Amino acid sequence: MSFPLLTATAALPALGAIATAAVPAGRRTAAKWLALLVSLGTLALAAVIAVRFEPGGGRYQLTESHAWIKDFGVRYELGVDGIGVALIALTAVLIPFVILAGWHDADPSPASGGETPKETKNYRWRPTQGFFALILSVEAMVILSFEATDVFLFYILFEAMLIPMYFLIGGFGDRAHAGTDENAAAQRSYAAVKFLLYNLVGGLIMLAAVIGLYVVAGNFSLTEIAEARANGTLEMATNTERLLFLGFFFAFAVKAPLWPLHTWLPNAMGESTAPVAVLITAVVDKVGTFAMLRFCLGLFPEASEWATPVILALALISIVYGALLAVGQRDIKRLVAYASISHFGFIIMGIFAMTTQGQSGATLYMVNHGISTAALMLVAGFLISRRGSRLIADYGGVQKVAPILAGTFLIGGLATLSLPGLAPFVSEFLVLVGTFARYPVVGIIATFGIVLAALYTLVLYQRTMTGPVKEEVRTLPDLRLRELVVVTPLIALLIFLGVYPKPLTDIVNPAVEHTMSDVQKKDPQPEVEAAK
Repeated sequence: MSFPLLTATAALPALGAIATAAVPAGRRTAAKWLALLVSLGTLALAAVIAVRFEPGGGRYQLTESHAWIKDFGVRYELGVDGIGVALIALTAVLIPFVILAGWHDADPSPASGGETPKETKNYRWRPTQGFFALILSVEAMVILSFEATDVFLFYILFEAMLIPMYFLIGGFGDRAHAGTDENAAAQRSYAAVKFLLYNLVGGLIMLAAVIGLYVVAGNFSLTEIAEARANGTLEMATNTERLLFLGFFFAFAVKAPLWPLHTWLPNAMGESTAPVAVLITAVVDKVGTFAMLRFCLGLFPEASEWATPVILALALISIVYGALLAVGQRDIKRLVAYASISHFGFIIMGIFAMTTQGQSGATLYMVNHGISTAALMLVAGFLISRRGSRLIADYGGVQKVAPILAGTFLIGGLATLSLPGLAPFVSEFLVLVGTFARYPVVGIIATFGIVLAALYTLVLYQRTMTGPVKEEVRTLPDLRLRELVVVTPLIALLIFLGVYPKPLTDIVNPAVEHTMSDVQKKDPQPEVEAAK
């Protein structure tokens, strides 16, 4: 039997989470290093997956299949296509930086004399160990969700990842906010509960659709259902397929998030630490858009085409609405949250444009948005931790006292507005080209999102980094070595993938072709008038 590489890539962070949680409370530094080493080991396994994956090979590779719940046809079934490989790589790359950026986020507050209120000689409460264990557990479940080809297994992971995220949002809030607001704990609790309720409602509706799918198909295997539909042995009534599609899509739209199901995201990101905010929008939310490609289009092609006009309209609203609200924000982290809502609108628009360029661009957008948002949010987090405030108005002239911090913040912001030469430009360009080829009016309206992105990004930089130096920022230190180790590789990736995206496109394009085949769509041919 071959080595179960996919299982090992998810099992390592899961076991690492257990080991990190078990580290004695007095050994906080050991827990941090253990979590970091586990995340680097996971990155190494993800690199092996990328190397062993053959873009020109079968649709799902490195497959594993074992009986799980025989009476209900549930199997532990894994496999990766090019889209899954790209997102596993994104997750594995970001988690070490999340851990490094949050190195001191769960340490006891200096105001408490170096001890948390519950720290006693028994050391029953270990916040630092719990913080990093929760991050590793999220990584394990996200990676396994990108590998799952059994619908029931995917559903379990889709719901289970909400639990550690709930505790990360509600239990480890932004200390800058806590220092200025007496109701910080209540607001963190509100944000965590709102995140949980929104996603649980979506998950419950999806559960009904999963059960309906089993009643119709007799099993949960994505590959078997797709094969049965292709050879005509499985037929779904039109109304049945549409209802099942809506059940799946609703849950994925909440996770993505798509307007009007987006309102949990600004609260969750605003009340979280910067590394946890990155975990939410750059890692966990990608499960929603990934699932639209794999499950909505793969299982329900006719219903996907039927729902496309409405979904494109919702995506357009997300693009413009998210960007407009980002322009008016006074809170740095909430600005990034609304910008992400706008970017997810582009991703969903590319998926449902039903063109090769659109879906390739959407997949690249998932990866590039993850990197660019991580770079911008983590640098913003370093800035906020220095000043103790998330309000834009509390800054000014930072580039004169911390030029490296300001420079990295600018590059992260320019990537967010998709400047040519940085990675998000390639994906946004492909999404717009692919959308315009089939839906030109939608593509034209979506370009307003680019203009607004330039506005909120440059205004944010101008108000925080330029102008007279405010008295409160005169003593701000520049980026330290650990912070440079976090930011520098992310910026290098943004530049490399902006100049040379071929390694990603070579992996992603064959998987996109399979998806286009599922929905029986071909790219529209350009109309060229004959020469007179």
